Amino acid sequence: MHWLFRLGSALVVLVLLAFGVLALIPSEQVARLATDRFAEVTGRQLTIEGSVKPSLWPVLGVETGRVTLSNADWSDEGPMLVAEGMSIKLDLQALMGGEVRITGFELLRPEILLERSEEGVPNWVFGGANGGTASAGMAGADKPFTLDLAVIHDGALGYLDHATGQAVQLSGLEATLSLPEYDGPLSVALSAETSGQALSVEGRLGDFRTLYEGGVAPVVLDARLGAASLSFDGRGGGQPFAAEGAVEADLGDLAAVATVLALEPPALPEGFGARKVAVAGKVTLSAERDWYLRGGRITLDDTVLTGDLDVTTGGERLRVAGNLATGALALGSEGAGGGSGGGTGAGGWSGAPLSAEGLRAVDADLGLAVDDLRLGALRLGAVRSHVTVDAGRAVADLGRVSAYGGTLAGQVVVNARKGLSVGGRLDLAGVALQPLLTDAMGYDRLIGTGDLTLDFVGAGGSVAEIMRRLDGQGSVTLGPGEVRGIDIPAMLATLNASQMGPQEKTVFDSLSASFQIEKGDLFNEDLKLSSPYVRATGAGRVGLGARDFDYRLKAMALQGEDGADRITVPIWITGPWAAPKVALDVEALAQEKLQEQAKAAEDELRRRAAEELGQQEGETLEDAAKRKLQEQVDEQAGKLLEQLLGGGN
Repeated sequence: MHWLFRLGSALVVLVLLAFGVLALIPSEQVARLATDRFAEVTGRQLTIEGSVKPSLWPVLGVETGRVTLSNADWSDEGPMLVAEGMSIKLDLQALMGGEVRITGFELLRPEILLERSEEGVPNWVFGGANGGTASAGMAGADKPFTLDLAVIHDGALGYLDHATGQAVQLSGLEATLSLPEYDGPLSVALSAETSGQALSVEGRLGDFRTLYEGGVAPVVLDARLGAASLSFDGRGGGQPFAAEGAVEADLGDLAAVATVLALEPPALPEGFGARKVAVAGKVTLSAERDWYLRGGRITLDDTVLTGDLDVTTGGERLRVAGNLATGALALGSEGAGGGSGGGTGAGGWSGAPLSAEGLRAVDADLGLAVDDLRLGALRLGAVRSHVTVDAGRAVADLGRVSAYGGTLAGQVVVNARKGLSVGGRLDLAGVALQPLLTDAMGYDRLIGTGDLTLDFVGAGGSVAEIMRRLDGQGSVTLGPGEVRGIDIPAMLATLNASQMGPQEKTVFDSLSASFQIEKGDLFNEDLKLSSPYVRATGAGRVGLGARDFDYRLKAMALQGEDGADRITVPIWITGPWAAPKVALDVEALAQEKLQEQAKAAEDELRRRAAEELGQQEGETLEDAAKRKLQEQVDEQAGKLLEQLLGGGN
């Protein structure tokens, strides 16, 4: 703003010169005297083309033709200002009393260019013989003045940051300024259009002298850009530019705002700013263009967060740090979970593209406290988490989290540095498995409470692709529960696989298993299920990506209370999760019976042989046979010897 007042001061010089020597010096020479004085003080060249028309009555003033103001030495973008005309009017009576009262100042169709160099130097900071300060020697600028009304009509304003490449252009600029008292408030109002969005600003600077001389003054600002709005009530300064105060901002269409500011529109996820972003609280803007929010209230879609944030802009990416809290937080849509199919359509997992572009746009170090967290369809209770984001890789460390009647702890990693991958380790204790599996995968047939550990990693551009490429390992241990949809004891009793349906179930006292996950398939070799009537072991494959079974149970029905008279039947479970097929492996059962009969016959033969051979304790049948043969040989040899000796007598 200083440069604009210095330009006005140059016109004051022009008016005074014209008033003093109107009859003696040509107007062109008067203009040259004024522009030379302006260059001496500011280091910039002010060129006035065409005629200079001074007036004495009824208003003291001057009108010029085309005006050009040169740019900073480092800029090659052309003039800082070009206007078709410029005029200024002064209060003659006040001027004769030693007071500079500007009753009117107008720029006609100006084109204004504001720039910041790669080193961060703005072009509106003027240099010159007197250090670029208007009070150093420009007539009229070293004493108080007032401005009834300044007008910019049908102008254009551009902003170009050579360090970031940011470029903003305003057209149809209409602006007014008013400064009734030098020590009083400066009022500003402007309207323009940028990138198809209407812009309007109204502001009030509470103490112009303090602000103009480089101090800090009260500031009130209201602005609208399309559907976005911003209000500020606090204080600020321009040397360096900084501010602090109460802010209320509704960013409306965030993509449109980003387009206007020549920034990449942020790809915020659903539930976290995809539809609405609003901020309220006390904000401090530092000279380094860093932001600090205290006592903040941040609205992201239907989520309201409270807390403190620090946003630094000096690095390769924005960096956000702080602590936030919310009562309820929903990340992702419910359909992306599994309450009705685990992120599935009719054919399986969702193939909709997943986006994690937002992770590559910002770094973060956040403490997050949530009373009720929903991750898609997953429902968690109170969460205390530490979240970091570094160059597209997000890590969430979970403390003790309430989940499905138990607790959850662990770490989850989302990596968007190259493609998209997710992974982590989760430890769940005392959780109800049926609602967890229902929400996570749409599978509701396993009921029980227990512990689950899971290490996992998967990569892909959709839920379906991630599930097909999932790797990991884990274990599950459950107390009393049931498997819905199948009655294994009845199946064993009747040797009929038709004991299935919504009303059927297998009750158990305990269930345990460990597993490995390879390319979307879960493999298990050691399942154990125990109940008063059934013992079962299991091994096979559960397709997490394909959502199917290829699993074999070996169930043993216990006939008596002491577990005697066991009947063992292999059971095959195959097909999709939604409609699995269960069949008794009759061939394997027959083969097992034949093996049992063969073993029984072998055992009987061994028993008889042992009796005939007189098998002794710890002696094998082979040793017993050798011993028996040796005894027979010895016996026959003895008899033969007796015959020989007896015959010799």
